[in-house]
Amino acid sequence: MTKAKLITLILAAAIAMPIMSAAQTASGTLAVSATVQSSISMVFNSDASGVPLGSAGTNAATLNFGNISAYGALAANVSRSVAATSFTVSTPFDVQVSKSNSSSANYSLTAQLNAADAVNGWAVGGSAVTNASATTLTAAGTYGSNSAYTLALTVPLASGAAAISNTVNFVATAN
Repeated sequence: MTKAKLITLILAAAIAMPIMSAAQTASGTLAVSATVQSSISMVFNSDASGVPLGSAGTNAATLNFGNISAYGALAANVSRSVAATSFTVSTPFDVQVSKSNSSSANYSLTAQLNAADAVNGWAVGGSAVTNASATTLTAAGTYGSNSAYTLALTVPLASGAAAISNTVNFVATAN
């Protein structure tokens, strides 16, 4: 074998070596699909003129009037009115309903007590609220902005000292 042929064979082997030792590969595809759903969300925010809410900015906030009475001192931002047979404490709070991927122009908002209260009166935004049925607070609320409502609790003057606790359930429905 001539020197030129030997060099040619060595060069051909050197060139073929990376091709023969290359990593094995495979390929594939992943088809992706999704369906965008419209949605709304509701959060409770503290009103600048109201009692600060616990867990403000969520859909499960708390409002604590603190110690209430017909004639004694009240917590900051709690208003009171006294009538012949009862007294009412009240404070504003905000509701914000937002939408996503929806052509809904506005929403309706209802409120309903979670449990019956045979002693005290409850109102939101000037409308009485009971556990019997939902009360409409607005039929055409504006998305994306705080809507102020006042929660009022009316207590009979004849009732004894006791803790008062209930939950007001709110439902926002896209129109």
